[in-house]
Order: sequence, then C-alpha cells, then structure tokens
Amino acid sequence: MTEYNYDEIRPYRDDEVHAAFERVCQEPDMKAVMAYLFKEKGEAVLNHFLDIKSVYELQSTIIGPFFMDIARKHADGIDITGLENVKNEKKYLYTSNHRDIVLDAALLNTLMLSNGLDTAEDAIGDNLCAKPWITDMMKLNKSFIVKRSGTKREIFDASLRLSTYIRERITSGESSIWIAEREGRAKDSNDQAQESVLKMFSMSSGKNMKQGFMELNIVPVSISYEFDGCDYLKAKEFQQKRDDENYQKTKADDILNMQTGILGYKGRIHYEVTSCINNELDQMLNDTDDRATAIKAVLSLINKHIHKNYRIYPINYVALDERNGNSANADKYTTADKEKFDNYIAGQIEKIDLKNKDIPFLRGKMLEMYSNTLINYLAAHSMN
Repeated sequence: MTEYNYDEIRPYRDDEVHAAFERVCQEPDMKAVMAYLFKEKGEAVLNHFLDIKSVYELQSTIIGPFFMDIARKHADGIDITGLENVKNEKKYLYTSNHRDIVLDAALLNTLMLSNGLDTAEDAIGDNLCAKPWITDMMKLNKSFIVKRSGTKREIFDASLRLSTYIRERITSGESSIWIAEREGRAKDSNDQAQESVLKMFSMSSGKNMKQGFMELNIVPVSISYEFDGCDYLKAKEFQQKRDDENYQKTKADDILNMQTGILGYKGRIHYEVTSCINNELDQMLNDTDDRATAIKAVLSLINKHIHKNYRIYPINYVALDERNGNSANADKYTTADKEKFDNYIAGQIEKIDLKNKDIPFLRGKMLEMYSNTLINYLAAHSMN
C-alpha cells in the first residue's frame, strides 16, 4: 500500500503546539473571537495559549471547560450513556448522526474527557477552514482535514489518503476517530448513513471487506438535541434552494452556522454510545463477500443503532402530530409542551430574513426536522 505524508491533514502533535499558538495569537481575527467569547478575559486566555505544551492540556484546561460552559448556558442539561461499551486500551471509529458543525464532535470529546476516556480525532471539511488560523485551531484540537473540492482524480486521491490515515490511526492503537455518518448535516434530521462515506472507509480495506470493516471497530453514536439552534437557518436554506436552483452557501454562511450552533438554544442534549458492530458484522458477512454486500451490511447497522438509540422528547411527538394534522400522539405531550413548541417555531421563523419568506413552507420544513427523528426511531423499534 502507498505510504502517505499526512502533514497537510493530520492534527498537530504536542511538539508543534507552541509554534501553532504563536501564529494564532498574532491574528487580529483570533483576538476578536477571544474578546467575544471570553469578554474581558479574552487577552488572558490568549496569553495562556502560549503556555500550553500539549493537546491534552489544551482540551482539558480550555476546550473542555469552554464547551461544558456552553452546555450550561445554552442547553438544559447534557448527558451520555453507553460508555461501558468502549475502553481506553482499544481504538474505535465513532460515527454519528450529524446535526451541528462544531458541537457534534466537540461535545462528545468533552464528555469522553470528563469521564476519563481518551478523546478522538475528529473529521472536519476543508470548506470550514476559511482562514489559516482557523485551520490551526482545528488541528490543535485534534481535527483532521477532509478535502471536499478539486477534480475527480484529486478527490479520489484525497479519499484514499484519508481512508488510509483513519485505518492506520485505529489499527496502530494511536487514536480513535470521529467522523459523521454522512458528508454535511442532515438538515431535515432524517439521519441516514451515506454510502459514499462507507466506500471511503473501504478504500484501504484490501480484498477482505469483512475484515477490513471489522478492524475499524465501528461504534455508532446517537446524538439527540431537543432543539436545534440552526433550525431556522436550515429552513431558510431549503427555501433558497427551492427558489434558486443555482443557490450555493458561502463561507460566511458556514461561519454563521458554526456560531449559531454553538450559541443557540439546544434544550436537552443526549449522547448514546452504542456497541461496536463487529459481532453483528461477523454474523452477517463472509470473508468472500464483495464490497457492495459489506457496505450494505455496515450501512444498515449504523442506521439501526443510531435510530434505536435516539432520546425522544415531547416536542418530537408534537411535531409529528402537527405535520400529520392529527393528535395521534397527544398522550405523549402536554398542552404546555405544545404551546412551548409552537411559540418556539414562530420565534425561529421570525429570525429568517428573506424578502419572499414563505411561512407555511418554512414551518413545514421545521416540522419535518423535529418529526423525522421520531419517525426513524419508531421504525427502528418496529423491526425485528
């Protein structure tokens, strides 16, 4: 197999931390961000960065506390279950549903850290690395870069390198990896593992697809946000794409989504770390099965585990009933739950700044976001 140089995409090592912070701390944009996030303590945080000597120190003293503070200020509680399914001495490929650009991986790592578990390296698209200092900060926080633009050949080569990188990190025992089950967020919350992501995993498998997937130790993680701070931005984008077939998000849109996801209200947050799928794969596949058969099996298992392990909130039942125009699930919520949800949706739609704002369409899209989770949950629990 080809030997790759991963320097362009890999996270920084401890011996690279100080030099990276020296670059970052000179950036006017970074100074402005620190002042915005930490107010009068911003300059002190920047100075502290220059004293940090390891990635663990950064995550345990700055990043972890920051995201726990975000959870306290902008959510009504956060918890994680299923950690008995993973051990520090083994490395895994965590793959989760994808709702928020920053928080999905950041909160998982924060929860891992607070429970004495190693954090994972996490994938982030190069479209989010709008400036060199942002790339530096991502790589300081154990992010590796996923190339999403270029010619077909360039994308193929980048995917093979990424596949090899992920496999080497896990099989060498160096680090666990987090990557979303699909490229980009499921904006309608209809979480489905994406075949192209699994094809990327398989590119470095060799001939035995079953063993190739099993050595990745895939652990699905189900993420449940009660409310999605970016829901109105996602609804807005649905209308923009409906009204203009050539509509494309800008880098500024990505930055706005990152900021809104972090600082928007999230209600309750739950992470469920499910079992590694190896035992099920061992029963489902043979060593001679081809790539398509193996991918189909992995796809079905990831979807099953993520869908079955959602935490369902009363508002999900409200959204489904309002979407269907009935009260079939009225026993699952109170009048107060319904009123809270309706007021919330109205408030979010009010934030959408479109001249031709189609309120029924936007509301319908938001009902889809909050009911699709429940639809998939119910379907998964009805299966044998």
